[in-house]
Amino acid sequence: MNKYDLILYDLDGTIWDSIPLIMKCFKLAYLDVFGRCDRSEEDLKSYIGRPLPDTFAMHDAKTSEVLLEAYLAHNSVLLENDEIPLFDGVISELRKIRDLGIPQGFVTSKRTLSAGITLRLKGLDNFFDVGICKEDTENHKPLPDPIITAAKRVQITDMSRVIYIGDALVDAICARNACVDFALVEWSQMDKEKIIAAAPSGSRIISRFSEVLN
Repeated sequence: MNKYDLILYDLDGTIWDSIPLIMKCFKLAYLDVFGRCDRSEEDLKSYIGRPLPDTFAMHDAKTSEVLLEAYLAHNSVLLENDEIPLFDGVISELRKIRDLGIPQGFVTSKRTLSAGITLRLKGLDNFFDVGICKEDTENHKPLPDPIITAAKRVQITDMSRVIYIGDALVDAICARNACVDFALVEWSQMDKEKIIAAAPSGSRIISRFSEVLN
């Protein structure tokens, strides 16, 4: 018997290699607004996985809004250029899991429009039974609402039968808060020791996408 009734994935840094593009958009937004970017790579990376407005919340409301608009403008162009590659083995593994009849979904802090562009360009639309984006919940990662909402949409109430696969600290904490299992992808560009320390007990690391079925 399958251990899980639902496999959920983060998108950025988990399904596809979008971290370089995200960092590029952060820096371009600051260059547009201030003519320079004084924020460190580590600082900007710490906001990946959280809603975009959080990244700019340190500024006053008007500046935050302008930075967000600049980010989205650059991001939209780069996304439509199909500049985000999938990680190795994603398509084949998603297909195997789908063919076994195991429900799959994604939980992301991305906006529906942004996520939809890459899902469409990469041909991933037909693999997911549920998808949760920023607009789908009032509260976002690391709070448990996105994962709980995803489970409810496919009528799963036993959260011990759900696993979330991600690459960031907020993913691990979200899984812990939602009382689901967690797996960290080894290709994460974040502090893996810190992520595992915050993850639910028994969390594991997968070194390649083809290990998901294991």
